[in-house]
Amino acid sequence: MSVVCRDVPGVGIEWVSAEPDFMGRASCALVAEGDVWLVDPVDFADLDVTIAALGTPRGVIQLLDRHNRDSAAIAKRLNVPHLVTPREIPGSPFEVVAVPAMAGWKEVALWWEATKTLVVAEAVGTPRYYCAPGCSLGVHPVLRIVRPPRVLLQFAPEHLLLGHGFGLHDGATAALTAAVSRARRELPFVLPRLFAAKRHRYPLES
Repeated sequence: MSVVCRDVPGVGIEWVSAEPDFMGRASCALVAEGDVWLVDPVDFADLDVTIAALGTPRGVIQLLDRHNRDSAAIAKRLNVPHLVTPREIPGSPFEVVAVPAMAGWKEVALWWEATKTLVVAEAVGTPRYYCAPGCSLGVHPVLRIVRPPRVLLQFAPEHLLLGHGFGLHDGATAALTAAVSRARRELPFVLPRLFAAKRHRYPLES
């Protein structure tokens, strides 16, 4: 699997998979005092070497019940726990936050206070089909209708890492506030992008 990987200084790394080319499937590895926690990982050829260079792997965290991706296989290979929508993560600096959505949708987010990092799997994202024109972040199209993720507004992140699209590391709080507060108003502008999603490749290089 081809990916583009980026450093997030003081936090870890993030990477986005080239396939499916419109979806922008994103993963991250958080590094806390030499411990590495992988979040919703998509596998790639040099993953094990990359993680070893960061520190000691401690666990694979799956933030969305249906975000299976390669989490189980990677956890088995690295000999670490595979934590699926956990209530807490003992031995880590992360606060687990439930993201209420709808029946059949179980999602949690991570808040890392020391680095002001928020990690969100599905509720918000940066691909084109998430965002209204001119916006850097948007709410998942379904949640725009049923339940915008207002629970995320309790945080003021400096880093916003995502399960879809590269994260935001400049103006993350403002973008999150705008995305959630305008979620329903922007829906008419997002729907055409959603229907045309597969015609637009996610830009892996800025």
